[in-house]
Amino acid sequence: MAAATTPLKALQALRGDAAGCRACPLWRGATQTVFGEGPLDARIMLVGEQPGDQEDRAGHPFVGPAGRVLDRALAAAQIDRSAVFTTNAVKHFKYRTRGKRRIHQRPGAEEIGACRQWLDKEIDLLRPEVIVALGATAAHSLLGRATAIGPNRGQLLHSPPFDCSVLVTVHPSSVLRERDSESRSAALDALAADLRRVA
Repeated sequence: MAAATTPLKALQALRGDAAGCRACPLWRGATQTVFGEGPLDARIMLVGEQPGDQEDRAGHPFVGPAGRVLDRALAAAQIDRSAVFTTNAVKHFKYRTRGKRRIHQRPGAEEIGACRQWLDKEIDLLRPEVIVALGATAAHSLLGRATAIGPNRGQLLHSPPFDCSVLVTVHPSSVLRERDSESRSAALDALAADLRRVA
């Protein structure tokens, strides 16, 4: 009987439930639900915006270009990626098509709200010491309000919805949008510096 209520089984059950989620229209265009992954005793949880094109196809969070940036920032902050739990505020990929390409679109408040139940349950199951909000969508979901990244970046804020500490920083994809290699290197260093606060 006890085995049915272990954290691992609970996470597997949540993942199965989320796979059938129809709470917003995003499931229609997505390949699959992309649920969180990582150790259930993780001290740190990283929450991004939503799966990208590669994550949607693979079914795993942060495995595309932004995931590679995140890996580099974590390594620079001396945080073992395998020791953190990674997930997204929204579990389905929102996009528009341009030819054969699927172009990312930012989730709206309705979609963030529809997915909030899954993030609630992940946090409730893991009880991490600190959560890192990677970008404005994640910060909105975690803090319960629209939160500008600029003035709050690198700050540990209290999350009333989850009663925990949330560190706000940029999404790793913002590093990729910098114009040149020097700017990208500086942006990566700044992201690593933010992550170092929770290392």
